[in-house]
Amino acid sequence: MTNNKKELAVAALKDGTVIDHIPSAALFKAVKILGIENMDKHITIGFNLESRKLGKKGIIKVSDTEFDESTLNRIAIIAPHAVVNTIRDFEVADKRAVTLPETVIGIVRCPNPKCISNNEPMSTRLHIINRDPVILRCHYCNHTINGADATLV
Repeated sequence: MTNNKKELAVAALKDGTVIDHIPSAALFKAVKILGIENMDKHITIGFNLESRKLGKKGIIKVSDTEFDESTLNRIAIIAPHAVVNTIRDFEVADKRAVTLPETVIGIVRCPNPKCISNNEPMSTRLHIINRDPVILRCHYCNHTINGADATLV
């Protein structure tokens, strides 16, 4: 039996969700999108972990929770290559990539200070005009924004 001290040990989940391949710079935005700051479940957040694909990555593990598809797909705005694993009885029951919706409503703030969505009580609405890298266009003022630079509502 070899003892490899180069591996990071993180407790396995019996049931829950693991979101992997989140760029480190986007990790805490993903936490906000998921709304896990106030959850009473066991949550593991890994930040600046080594990744062959990304260089550095983040990972989120939430026990006893399965997020709905629309919530998970919101993460694609800031982490278009994120992978979601649903864990049941310590096994990966489902593994899928996040998919970006055509329109994002009420999630990302338009960066144009003169946009009506920033000056009237209404939801923001941005359309996806490019998927990799993610670029969004405001429905109201046509201002564009890079997904990595998106400010969440």
